[in-house]
Amino acid sequence: MKLKPLLSFMIVLMLAIVTGCTDSPAKKTSAKKEKTDLILATTTSTQDSGLLDLLRPEFEEKHNYNLKIIAVGTGQALEMGTRGEADVLLVHAPAAEEELVKSGDAINRQKVMYNDFILVGPSEDPAGVNGLSVPEALKKITDAKAAFLSRGDDSGTHKKELELWKKSTIDQKSLGEAYMESGQGMGATLQIAAEKLGYTLTDRATFLAQKKNMPETEILVEGDESLLNIYHVMQVNNEKHEKVNEEGAKAFVEFMIAEDTKKMIKEFGVNEYGEPLFFLFE
Repeated sequence: MKLKPLLSFMIVLMLAIVTGCTDSPAKKTSAKKEKTDLILATTTSTQDSGLLDLLRPEFEEKHNYNLKIIAVGTGQALEMGTRGEADVLLVHAPAAEEELVKSGDAINRQKVMYNDFILVGPSEDPAGVNGLSVPEALKKITDAKAAFLSRGDDSGTHKKELELWKKSTIDQKSLGEAYMESGQGMGATLQIAAEKLGYTLTDRATFLAQKKNMPETEILVEGDESLLNIYHVMQVNNEKHEKVNEEGAKAFVEFMIAEDTKKMIKEFGVNEYGEPLFFLFE
């Protein structure tokens, strides 16, 4: 009679051992490292053009990070870097970027791609700038007191616009009320310019991506060497900003310059627009 409780106990013990052995590998194989957030501060053009919609899932699939994209003007993105509020930056204001590297706030700066800026305006072109050089076009716009929309947000595009006015030796303020600042991203600025039948400076990628929403807006000035638009990616320096996700930032930089990613960038926009929205450096 005493053997029955002992036998029952032995059976339960053996089952527990077997279950433990069979469960252990399953737990090990099914356990996955939890995704951590990686904050990317970038210009609105990479978001408005749709490029990041293409690249984000590819990056997240290859790396164990949840990419949180903050699309603002390049000036704001760079400021986030100086405050350690982002892990990695994708921007297009080379002179300002170099200052960030010199200050030690950013490291591992890599050239990624380029496109160009263009001057766009209403198809009827009231100022008559079509085909002119940039200085000639800005003078015509000023003389005609035609509406000109500036982003006014310290973005890479805004910085380029101010640079072009300066090089043309024209004070944009002489336009008076015709010179307007949207304080918004490129997509929104293009829409406002279209509504006001005004001119604006934009990157080509965002314009092509938004063109269907403003059929009466056309490219009027392009091809000038001064309109080149270069994008760099860089890590925010973890040694200066200890909360920065150093490994994730490095992984994103490496992802952006990898051959597979370059191929995606090179082909982006070709099927829909008949031309790529961004170009790669040889």
